[in-house]
Amino acid sequence: MQTSADGKKLFRSSLIVLSVLMGTTALVAPVRPAFALSELKHQPGETPQKPAEDADKATPVEKQQQQEDASPLELPMPDPLIRKGETVTEPAGEEPAVTDDKPDEPQTPVEVLYDINKAPEAVRRMRQLIVEAAASGDIERLRPLLGKGVTETQVSIVESDEGPVETLKGQSGDSDGIEVLAILLDVLATGFVHVGQGTPDEMYVWPYFAEKSLAGLTPPEKVELLRIVTAGDFSDMQEFGSYNFYRVGITPDGQWKFFVTGD
Repeated sequence: MQTSADGKKLFRSSLIVLSVLMGTTALVAPVRPAFALSELKHQPGETPQKPAEDADKATPVEKQQQQEDASPLELPMPDPLIRKGETVTEPAGEEPAVTDDKPDEPQTPVEVLYDINKAPEAVRRMRQLIVEAAASGDIERLRPLLGKGVTETQVSIVESDEGPVETLKGQSGDSDGIEVLAILLDVLATGFVHVGQGTPDEMYVWPYFAEKSLAGLTPPEKVELLRIVTAGDFSDMQEFGSYNFYRVGITPDGQWKFFVTGD
């Protein structure tokens, strides 16, 4: 029985020591903040949120960084091509491309003249003299009308040491130049055109086909052309793109400028 009383005393002493130790541990351990049940429990896949106090305590730099991280990424907009109140200049070292291409200009229709009285008096006189000389059948009568030196009439597109009369005889199908005289009469019997008004190249030209597109000829004009050339010649001209037979040019002051064939 004595042993039992001692055991009880020992048990009570142990309980007192244990109580003292637990109280001391409670005083030494740090106090942890209490969390609400909603803060402790999270749904699967959900990221826990920090208390609002942490966000309020963040520094201005951290807040700005947080705002930048939260905002969506945006690309900078390009500058407008046209700025009001500003002058837009080309980048240095670059020049606008320059091309030689020019828009096709509409062809001005030529005025065909048949009334010789619409030409100056000097032109009318020279034409009459040429007609009279050609109708005579004597090509030598053209010599004084063909001029000399700087005023000499051009009778060939190829330079030659021969005189104009000799050159015309060489172009004729006969040795006397009769064929060339007949062609000269036929050419001067057609309509004519006044070209180069107000320029040094101002001139009265026979036949008008020399200054008119063959594609735009009317049936009566084609008949007039075929009085000078053959149908084969006309076909070749259409392929060539323009009239290329004999033509006569007289300046407003009455100088016989040319009587040539070819292009």
